[in-house]
Amino acid sequence: MTTLTAKPQIVFDTLAYSKKLRAVGFTEEQAEAQAETIINLMTEQLATKTDLKEVEAALKRDLNEVEAALKRDLNEVEAALKRDLKEVEAALKRDIAALDLKFELKMKELEITIKELETSLKRDIKELETKLTRDMKEIETNLKRDIKELDISFNAKLKTEISESKADIIKWVAAMLVAQAGLIAAMVRLL
Repeated sequence: MTTLTAKPQIVFDTLAYSKKLRAVGFTEEQAEAQAETIINLMTEQLATKTDLKEVEAALKRDLNEVEAALKRDLNEVEAALKRDLKEVEAALKRDIAALDLKFELKMKELEITIKELETSLKRDIKELETKLTRDMKEIETNLKRDIKELDISFNAKLKTEISESKADIIKWVAAMLVAQAGLIAAMVRLL
């Protein structure tokens, strides 16, 4: 049995591995080459517990250094932000004061414009009311005239139709009387 130790913690039985490879059809040269390749990989690329502990210690040192640097940077950024915030706050107060002044001026201008519009609207409403009253009176006069003309025309047509209806009724009654007289005469003859 050949045992190679790549590092103190890694042990690999190349003989057992070679036997397993020959059992599944590998030649002796192929099995040995495969075992040597695995040993080389293990010794060159696998990390031991000692390697990991060294890396962990280095990472902790680096992490502590980064943490300390971050705390320093954070304190510097915080101080700079506080300064900037005070400057922004002062600028905002100035801007708000300027906007308040502009707003007051605009409100005064708006009040004046509203009063002017109100006066103009009242004048326009009075003119409109006067015009509407005049137009309504004119419409009323025209309607009365049109109604009178329609009434005269309707009465004339109604009289004409009544006269024509009277003539038709008289003709009908006369025809009925003649027919009844003829009926009575026929009945008298039959008796």
